[in-house]
Amino acid sequence: MTLLTLPSTRQEAFRWTDVDGIAAAASLPRADAGPADAFWLDLPGDRLLFVDGELHASSRLGRAELAEVAASDHPLGSRASGRGWRLALSADAVADPVQVVHLSTGGDNHLAAEILLADDAVGTVVETYAGRGWANRFARLTLGKAARLQRAVRLLQDEGFASTRDEAELGTGASLVQIALGAGGAGSRIDAQVVAGEGAFAEFGGALLTRGTQKQECAVAVRHAEPNGQSRQYWRAVAADQSAASLAARVEVARHAQKTDGEQSLRGILLKRTATVNLKPELEIFADDVKCAHGATVGELDERALFYMQSRGVPRARAQAILTRAFVADAIERIGNEVVADAFMADADAWLERAL
Repeated sequence: MTLLTLPSTRQEAFRWTDVDGIAAAASLPRADAGPADAFWLDLPGDRLLFVDGELHASSRLGRAELAEVAASDHPLGSRASGRGWRLALSADAVADPVQVVHLSTGGDNHLAAEILLADDAVGTVVETYAGRGWANRFARLTLGKAARLQRAVRLLQDEGFASTRDEAELGTGASLVQIALGAGGAGSRIDAQVVAGEGAFAEFGGALLTRGTQKQECAVAVRHAEPNGQSRQYWRAVAADQSAASLAARVEVARHAQKTDGEQSLRGILLKRTATVNLKPELEIFADDVKCAHGATVGELDERALFYMQSRGVPRARAQAILTRAFVADAIERIGNEVVADAFMADADAWLERAL
């Protein structure tokens, strides 16, 4: 693998992407990544374990199956086309959560997925990334009328890079809620394009936690193609040491997509002034009867709050952890499943113990 085969940072969409980090991750030698047992949550339903992009024999398939997934034209997503996994739910179906663990041992691996929900179907997917190397994933999501999908993604790789590309189409009145947490030691890029139909609801958000010289980023665009849609993008970033977290969120409103309600909230905290948080909220509106807003702030922990807590006997490091945890929880608590939300907060707590 060479840098010539990867996107260029001269492209606006990849200006903050750690291209060198991807190349370095792809060249990591293979090593034992350990068992996947620690990454399963106490939930019913399918359990899919992919080791270096290949389905492991210990997997438990029910609703999910292996299938061919149509290719994407995205620079990174296109690498993951071909045979992958698929979750297809018929009309009115309600499925137990599907858990997917991506375990990498080094080098690069690519895998595609497809989630198809018919009208009024309800699905939940929880994905976890662990190990080392470059794990590259592409997912195509298609939601029928009034279908609902909740998706939670944990990026816990110790070393290397994880990149995800999602392309979603939401039918009339459909709902997609996707929350991500980057709390490992690897670099990452969360990339998504969502097209929302009439009255559809899309929420994309989460928290990126970086330390050392790590770089993580998200680049999410929601396009309201029809009237009466709603979207929310709530992202939080915490950067320590010399690390960098970058959040780019865009809302596009088509000319006839009247009554659209779109909101963006991008916030970052610098645990050290040597760290970097980049924020880029964008609104591209062609309709004239909409309600769209965005906010972006970067700062440090409130010194007055820290002083108050210390005056009450709380050690400074503990006070920093409490305030940072509350900041991160603002995004994670949007996960609807309590078991999943608790696991995400435990991951964030483990990160805080290492970073502070």
